[in-house]
Amino acid sequence: MALLSLSNIELGYPDGFNLRVDHLALEPGRIYILTGPNGAGKSTLLHTLALLNRPRRGTISFGNEELTWKGPQLRRLRRRVTLVHQTPYLFSGSVQHNMAMGLALRGIRGYEQRRRIEQSLAAVGLSDFAKRRARELSGGETRRVALARALALHPDMLLLDEPTANLDSATIATFEQVIQTLPAQGITVVMASHDPGQPRRLGGELLRLGGGRLLPVRSRVEGAGLEVLPR
Repeated sequence: MALLSLSNIELGYPDGFNLRVDHLALEPGRIYILTGPNGAGKSTLLHTLALLNRPRRGTISFGNEELTWKGPQLRRLRRRVTLVHQTPYLFSGSVQHNMAMGLALRGIRGYEQRRRIEQSLAAVGLSDFAKRRARELSGGETRRVALARALALHPDMLLLDEPTANLDSATIATFEQVIQTLPAQGITVVMASHDPGQPRRLGGELLRLGGGRLLPVRSRVEGAGLEVLPR
């Protein structure tokens, strides 16, 4: 069963841009690489997968549960998905403070909170950064903290909007090493990217957008399995 599926989705905007997805099924524990030119709708699709954009028509299902867009259900399902923007925002204060905020909102405090923060920072190679001031971090460090903050929430689906754009090769390698470990933890990853080598390096399945439409791609570096039926 798909973790998240879209059926006959259409979103429209005042500027005339439309995103249309006939059918998209994202399986548990997979990596999907979302590609396409600027303006193709990558960020719009990521926000839709994060359950932040309500389509004007079509259905979104989480497992076998169809989204009704009503308060309690929407809040519960949104907590299973985490979106990390290309330019993430960190609040004033320490790295630990930034990471603790989302956990505290979910009722995770004390030892469990500290454990998750320590493990997530270690995963992105920033074990000694908990006390660092967030506003003093470099761009690459900020993105790694944002990734750690997302991982600490233990999402079922992690959405990444070009997380490695304009980073040095060492930082890109760190990101990719972390991302490659996530399917084994049961996390589905959807990552927008302009790097043509990332699908090969990550073994990810391709999602290709053009003009607000999913294009007919059924390819993976090591096998198949992506179900995309274009309009």
